[in-house]
Amino acid sequence: MTWNTPSLAIVFMLLASAAACVLSWLAVQRSGFAWKSIGFELLRLLCMAIALVTLFQPEFVATTSPPSRSTVAILRDNSNSMLTRDELSDEKVVSRSEAIDKAFDLQSLTSPQVDSKVSENATKFVVQPFSFGDASSKQGTDLSQALKQVSESYPDLRAVLLVSDGDWNVGDSPNAIAQKLRLEKIPVHTASVGKPMRLPDLGIASFDVPSFAINGKPLRIPFAIESSLTEEVDLVVQLIVTGGSPIEQTVRVPTKGMATGTFEFRPKQVGDVELTLKIASDPRDQIADNNMRNVNLAVRAESLKVLLVESYPRWEYRYIRNALERDPGVEVDCYLLHPEIGELGDGRGYLSSFPTEQQLFEYDVVFVGDVGMSSDGGAGQLTQEQCQQIRRLVDSQSGGLVFIPGYRGAQQSLLNGPLADLYPVELDSSNLRGIGSERPGHFQLTEVGRASLLTRLESNETENESLWRSLPGFYWHAGVERARPGTQVLATHDSESSRSGRRPLIVTKTFGNGKVLFMGSDGAWRWRKGVEDKYHYRFWGQVVRWMAYQRTMAAGESMRLIYSPDRPKQDDVVTLQANVIASSGEPLDRGTVTAQIQAPSGATETASLLRSSSESWGLFEGSFRPTESGQYQIVLHCRETEKSLETKLLVQANDREQLGRPARYEVLNEIAAITRGTSGTVSQLAELIAQLKVKPEPTWIEQRTRLWCHPIWGGLLIGLLTAFWVARKYGGML
Repeated sequence: MTWNTPSLAIVFMLLASAAACVLSWLAVQRSGFAWKSIGFELLRLLCMAIALVTLFQPEFVATTSPPSRSTVAILRDNSNSMLTRDELSDEKVVSRSEAIDKAFDLQSLTSPQVDSKVSENATKFVVQPFSFGDASSKQGTDLSQALKQVSESYPDLRAVLLVSDGDWNVGDSPNAIAQKLRLEKIPVHTASVGKPMRLPDLGIASFDVPSFAINGKPLRIPFAIESSLTEEVDLVVQLIVTGGSPIEQTVRVPTKGMATGTFEFRPKQVGDVELTLKIASDPRDQIADNNMRNVNLAVRAESLKVLLVESYPRWEYRYIRNALERDPGVEVDCYLLHPEIGELGDGRGYLSSFPTEQQLFEYDVVFVGDVGMSSDGGAGQLTQEQCQQIRRLVDSQSGGLVFIPGYRGAQQSLLNGPLADLYPVELDSSNLRGIGSERPGHFQLTEVGRASLLTRLESNETENESLWRSLPGFYWHAGVERARPGTQVLATHDSESSRSGRRPLIVTKTFGNGKVLFMGSDGAWRWRKGVEDKYHYRFWGQVVRWMAYQRTMAAGESMRLIYSPDRPKQDDVVTLQANVIASSGEPLDRGTVTAQIQAPSGATETASLLRSSSESWGLFEGSFRPTESGQYQIVLHCRETEKSLETKLLVQANDREQLGRPARYEVLNEIAAITRGTSGTVSQLAELIAQLKVKPEPTWIEQRTRLWCHPIWGGLLIGLLTAFWVARKYGGML
């Protein structure tokens, strides 16, 4: 029992007690010492005593022994970043992991105790390596999961020693679990390892190789080199192809910056090849592991189908047709309307009627020239049904659509039909037939256009931009007000503007599963001046292949498989889209389509592909998440057609854990501060462990029961007062 005894309260109690006793004695005397009066006064004095005792705040205090906590968990970072060599030991540069081993033999803490005199309550150490949530994976550092697992695994956990470089890159923020450990009074002590600054390094930041290339066609491969050096450097970069001679170029990498470049590679035979990007060694580069990167590339024979739809055989139409017909990997068909004479174009490669929907779905790209739409297809126009078929080709069959307007302004009527949503730009209502000029206009690349491979006519970015400015100009362009939301503007007019800014002339858009391109001038054929087909052929060849890329990922007799992204990484969600043709030759309306997926380890799973939507003919969608890196085997099967399609998918390893990254001391220091632990470095590891071996004296747990504010105490006082007044009234003393 404890009391709060302030002097003023004691004086008040003594005075009140004396006054109460005197008054009670006088009352008893007046009653002639009757037993009834004596009883009333004793009850009054008892109530008075309880009220006065309450002023001293009496409390019952009970002490109990705390539960025994004898386990100290040592969490050792085992991720790939711990292989970074930036620690000094015996005047030698060692990795972060080696520095831990040299500072203290952690495994010796877990060896069995042979001394029988050791107390059962002595500190017990457990050592747990961690990375991506478990001890075996090295794909990331998850501090939160590591702390959570160890706190749940050991009920008698007394403290945690976290030995890491703090390079947290996976999972939730560790601050949340640190707050929980603080409430449980489990301190986390930290030992930081590694240098808090990046090592001098030259490395490959990116090497963007598509999943396949076309035999005999040039393939442009962008790359990026990153530097942490304090001075710029001219670096030789090599592209090595299996069975071929290395291709070299020199790039200037700025101080602590990044340089980009592009290699052009032309495959010479069908099959799989390995591409290796390699940078030359430099004496200042202290990390050699990121100086080379290998990627497999599938080289295929190409067979693309293109449909040209035009009203008049204008120059742009003629030269596009000639360029694509001379491309051995492209098959071209033309649908020439001739609205004034009412007859279709005739000859080799010309269609006598617009393709049926089944035939249209065989085309990879459709060019729509100066053609409009009418309800019945009269006056040399497309019908609404034909426009609907083109829409389905783009939306469901991953086809490409190119709009090339002309001076007749016929495409304005397309904005009132099924192709309205596909059109990438808003037309100027005051210039529906376009804008002509005596002075030639030129294309001006935007920032997006400078980085796009679609507009890359020269391998060097600076030379490419200069080339676009020097290309022969055009004397007519479409009256474009602005680009629509969700589009990418690759080039604008160099001088003409609308109320919304420079008029966009080359605009791309993704619609459904397909791609759309708007070319706002029909003067690209003039690029042939002095160089023949070099740039004109290159541009339209790139357009066709860019639009048909997804459709040609994996194609069979009656099935086509599209996967996104085409170069997925571990743990990415890979979307599978299958176009299936029924036995009748039409897109399959309903069916059971599955994909059997075999991982590099041999583990298999089956993904069901469901119909995309009620309007999507022959399109089935599904997804899966690859958990391993390497080559996956995918077998697509349709139960209704009994057809299968096999393909390979290369999954890249995650690069969350990179060598050379600086240690993040601030992350570990914050965890220690939140949990009221101590923070140090790996050089202090032995000292930290020695401190943890000494088990602190237990802090007894006090449990206080406050009588003065307890409900029972208050109820007792109120009950006695009630009994006193009831008894007095019953006794006739009121």
